[in-house]
Amino acid sequence: MSTEAPTATGPDHELLIGGMTCASCANRIERKLNKLDGVSATVNYATEKARVSAPEGYDPALLVAEVEKAGYTAALPAVQRPSGEDTGADDDPELTSLRHRLVGTAVLSAPVIAMAMVPALQVEHWQWASLALAAPVVVWGAWPFHRAAWANLRHGAATMDTLISMGTLAAFLWSLYALFLGTAGEPGMTHPFELTVERSDGAGNIYLEVAAGVTLFILAGRYFEKRSKRRAGAALRALLELGAKEVAVLRGGTEVMVPVDELRVGDDFVVRPGEKIATDGVVTSGTSAVDASMLTGESVPVEVTEGDAVTGATVNAGGRIIVRATRVGSDTQLAQMARLVEDAQTGKAEVQRLADRISGVFVPVVIAIAVVTLGAWLGAGLPASAAFTAAVAVLVVACPCALGLATPTALLVGTGRGAQMGVLIKGPEVLESTRRVDTIVLDKTGTVTTGRMALVDVVTAPGVERAELLRLAGALEHASEHPIARAIAAGASEEVGPLPAPEDFTNLEGTGVQGVVDGRAVVVGRASLLADRSQPLTQALAATKAEQEGAGRTVVAVGWDGAARGLLVVADTVRATSTGAVTALRGLGLTPVLLTGDNEAVARRIAAEVGIDEVIAEVLPSGKVDVVTRLQGEGRTVAMVGDGVNDAPALAQADLGLAMGTGTDVAIEASDITLVRGDLLGAVDAIRLSRRTLDTIKGNLFWAFAYNVAAVPVAALGLLNPMLAGAAMAFSSVFVVGNSLRLRGFRSIARP
Repeated sequence: MSTEAPTATGPDHELLIGGMTCASCANRIERKLNKLDGVSATVNYATEKARVSAPEGYDPALLVAEVEKAGYTAALPAVQRPSGEDTGADDDPELTSLRHRLVGTAVLSAPVIAMAMVPALQVEHWQWASLALAAPVVVWGAWPFHRAAWANLRHGAATMDTLISMGTLAAFLWSLYALFLGTAGEPGMTHPFELTVERSDGAGNIYLEVAAGVTLFILAGRYFEKRSKRRAGAALRALLELGAKEVAVLRGGTEVMVPVDELRVGDDFVVRPGEKIATDGVVTSGTSAVDASMLTGESVPVEVTEGDAVTGATVNAGGRIIVRATRVGSDTQLAQMARLVEDAQTGKAEVQRLADRISGVFVPVVIAIAVVTLGAWLGAGLPASAAFTAAVAVLVVACPCALGLATPTALLVGTGRGAQMGVLIKGPEVLESTRRVDTIVLDKTGTVTTGRMALVDVVTAPGVERAELLRLAGALEHASEHPIARAIAAGASEEVGPLPAPEDFTNLEGTGVQGVVDGRAVVVGRASLLADRSQPLTQALAATKAEQEGAGRTVVAVGWDGAARGLLVVADTVRATSTGAVTALRGLGLTPVLLTGDNEAVARRIAAEVGIDEVIAEVLPSGKVDVVTRLQGEGRTVAMVGDGVNDAPALAQADLGLAMGTGTDVAIEASDITLVRGDLLGAVDAIRLSRRTLDTIKGNLFWAFAYNVAAVPVAALGLLNPMLAGAAMAFSSVFVVGNSLRLRGFRSIARP
């Protein structure tokens, strides 16, 4: 019988975790789950979720039970998110309860703090009034801290709540001792408020303002922290809310309104002007313009007609269209985008793992420092009250909230903002990759270029009008299905307007087309086709043809009435944004490399047009991986941008893979970042946003570490009043979350 533990090969489970109050809680739950055989878990404090990989067939109830054994709550998420869920602060009962507790605590604590800080308010028996007001604060207001501390104590653990509970209870119990057994309860007792520890006889001092003030500031910090975390996740919730709620499905030729959930693949549904498209599909009837700005960030509507694909949650900005559903539910692009964003927000970057390891041992170390502080002050012969106050200040000021929030809140905001801009970051480790990248390999077709042939030049023989050449050739090519023919017909109709219908049209396989247009026998195709019909190119046209083909373009000859009349030059065109994107990539310190299977001449022309110096051409699809590997072997850290099936292996091999959202599913699956908009400026935005998010994380961590490193010694030396220590601790958490929220203002690079 094998004793080997099963490996975590099964599907991921997601758990909603309740009761966490700091990174130490998340770290503790994570350790508990990872001790289970074959289980690998990641717990995120900011999203209050656990992502667990377990063996196939593993009962999720066992995972829930293990979390509950640790003293927290856990639940499996609902199978489907109800629409409108989590859209406002009032929908969160925990936040509502926290707000009520905060308001009550503030009303009771304010006079306690005021009387302690302003001697003029210390009327006779003021200390007993303070006790009457502070007692509900310490018992009811701080109850969540005491409850969590007790639950952790039962399981032999200590968290931030342990520090708060110990600090507030110690201050309160000392005050009770001074009031009932010391001299603090005598009528007329007064004492001034000190910013530092007062070295006096403890029997005459009360610390009710410390117990009430610390509770108030910690509750305020936690309330604003939780509300800010909800704001940080607002982009994902907005993404989930984009979809339509009802749809007009055609049943037997009649429109029937049904919930979107009832839509099935193959159903035809109607989309009127101004309505959201219910799901991914293909237009079967009608023409319109579709506004996809909520998914791609691109403000210009896209024209669609029969046969064009449309994406769910985009808005029909033009005419009435009928769409046939091709993907529904969790298979739609919107659902996949939301899943990618949520996965990225649930994961952890390496810097966060370091912070978690530190916070896991931080609380016991702080308790030890508080005990040492107490002992050192007493050993130095100083009053017990001063020793006690310094120890309490250490307990309160050292809570590692900011440390636990530093990374996940920045991830929440950064990935959410990326989703709004059409940049989907698959995981937090991607952020660290963007910092190291120094070379970016750009696939040519479909990435730097549009991937579609277009008419780029018209060359006429002497005496031939450009408009006439385009009209006659365009009319003939309009009847053909060849990609080059479609490019010529589109260019011609755009320049000269509606094209006449040809007569006696004949498609000459592999060489061109011929027919009669406006009574003229027109031939369009290879130069050899015209030569066979006694219409050879003139010397000037032949020279132009050779020059254009030398630059990697495709040249089509046109002739009628027994003579060659001109040339039409067709080529894959550079995207309008590519030149600016290459310049911006250089500005980010990246060296662009153009990679293509096309011939050297074509590659050099495209590279020169967009400003790329390094070109690797005539590479077979299987050779793209070798190119990336070779560059990595030269010591470079390589990012790869591509869109096709043949790019997928290279995207996976690269240190950072970026897939155009307009590309294939295989390429998108192999990448680290998906660019929904499908142009190179999206790659610039992705790298800029990733680096900005990583900088924010590092800034947050620096603040959190620096705060604790500086604050603990100050408190231990008696230079910090415990109430002010509580305020400082709460401020540190709010500062970190607020710093992360600045990412919501990130803007896309300007487009031409």
